[in-house]
Amino acid sequence: MLSDSTERDRTIARARLQFLTHAEPPAQIVPEGIRNSWQRSKYLGVGTDEVVVPYQPDYDRESRLVRAAAPVLDRLEQALAGSDASVIVTDRKGWVRDRRVGEKRLSTHLDRVHLAPGFNYAEQFVGTNGIGVALEERRPNVVLGTEHFNERLQGVSCAAAPIRNSVTGRVEGAMNLTCWNGPARMLMAALVQEAAGDIERVMYEFSSSHQRALLEAFQQVSHYGDRPVLCLGQDLVLANSAASARLTGDDHRLLHEAAAELGHAPRARTQVQLTGGETVLMRCRQVDSSAGAAGYLLELAFAELPSGGHRPRSGSRTRAEQDASRPWPLPGLAGTDPAWNAVSRTASRCARERTPLLLHGAAGTGKSALVGAAHALTGAASAPVVVDAEAAGGDLATALREAPAGAGRALVLRNVDAVAPEQGAAVAQALEAAVAQGTWIVGTLRQAHGVPEPLRRCFLEAAAVPALRHRLADLPALVDCLLRRVGADVECAPEVLPLLRRHDWPGNIRQLDAALREAAAGRRTYRIELRDLPPSLHSAGGRSLSAWEASERDTLVQALLAADGNKLLAAQRLGISRTTIYRKMRAYGITLPARG
Repeated sequence: MLSDSTERDRTIARARLQFLTHAEPPAQIVPEGIRNSWQRSKYLGVGTDEVVVPYQPDYDRESRLVRAAAPVLDRLEQALAGSDASVIVTDRKGWVRDRRVGEKRLSTHLDRVHLAPGFNYAEQFVGTNGIGVALEERRPNVVLGTEHFNERLQGVSCAAAPIRNSVTGRVEGAMNLTCWNGPARMLMAALVQEAAGDIERVMYEFSSSHQRALLEAFQQVSHYGDRPVLCLGQDLVLANSAASARLTGDDHRLLHEAAAELGHAPRARTQVQLTGGETVLMRCRQVDSSAGAAGYLLELAFAELPSGGHRPRSGSRTRAEQDASRPWPLPGLAGTDPAWNAVSRTASRCARERTPLLLHGAAGTGKSALVGAAHALTGAASAPVVVDAEAAGGDLATALREAPAGAGRALVLRNVDAVAPEQGAAVAQALEAAVAQGTWIVGTLRQAHGVPEPLRRCFLEAAAVPALRHRLADLPALVDCLLRRVGADVECAPEVLPLLRRHDWPGNIRQLDAALREAAAGRRTYRIELRDLPPSLHSAGGRSLSAWEASERDTLVQALLAADGNKLLAAQRLGISRTTIYRKMRAYGITLPARG
């Protein structure tokens, strides 16, 4: 008589075979997490009979993750000596960084299936396995024998759990326990979660040591003088007011990369160009702690403006200048770009003081959203009423007069430049009547010079809303903000942001929002990957395309993404030569990230 586990294995094996040979989803008897992973693996075209994975022999063997895992693995190695079990640690992308095995036979098998340091066991390469599923779904899981997508792995069972950074909450890697199939396999989950927690605690101790060292170094230097000072660690950024007033999050990244390139030079200097085009002279010193390198201490000197212009030194800036450079958060919006800060402050002040405001900026830059947020900041209970001059036509003045008015109300006249000259006087009278009742009025248009003369006198202040291409430093915050509107659990893979930065965004935030919503709706996993983005974002062409050209470009991008960037394979699938696909890529400005 078969044991329950043996009968279950056979049932799962039959369900897997039926799923692979038919188009239907996996049978309900298969656990939900395994079903989802099988479907992802099948979509990705993962092989079922051979383990083919990338290999990178050169990696940082002294990384914080590896050093934190070492004492935990040492202890487990002693406890598991002679047993049919192994413990494995990977980084957050699935690259195996350390492995300890209890017996030689299991070690030989793991080598044969490339579950060894330097190889990648992400789900996209191996299919359903403990490491891949834990990283993909960011939660502990167990994959038993026949639940593996690849037949070569079905002789073992594995349990894995994500290793998280206790400070940031980010997944740093995975802890995995693999053993031969047997009666004890269901007990693995508790052991692997305990081990992952031990590694997280060691990493936290490292972080605390690093943070103390960085704080001490920062206090020693920032105590004297008012020059910009910045301390950058893996999980910590310290900046005095002179530095924080002039640097963005993207600037921190650029400075950290430049500091890392300088290596261990005691007090090296280099020039760095910041995201806004400004150049800064950076003096760098590595900060060490008892747990190793903690980060970098940077002393900065900003270059003066060219052509005889002189920017005052940070210590001599007026309070007004300092206030203007600080972020000005508005509800539901994001960004710290100086131009965005300026228009946000102006809109907020005008809303508070009920000063008629004219906002100009390209379509999709967020003019209406800015008005709504500034109005909400006053405590108003109602949303602004929007009247579109293009849509209202000859009834525009009537529509404005009929709009709700009074204290606590806001009225937006969209596309002010569309007001016909003969309507100017009547529209101006309607706006003045609304102002007399305490209504805050705002006009929006694309170009500041397009306001008809009778209306110009209605707006006492004007401000420009910057285009998205002029505030790309805000892109990470904007993406996070827009994705929160889609769903709390949606995020972007790390390689997505660099691609978004390369786009010029002629449709501004509206176009970014539409692209993210499309990608989120069609994503295959919990996060947005490169393959989920609209094909147009993979093209950097500067000219307008016909409908036929856009269709051809999209087809090329989709074929390249399906082939993982392999031009020859994409060309074969499209029935064209590799020379043609290269020529078309150049013509359409198609740029795909290198595989790695």
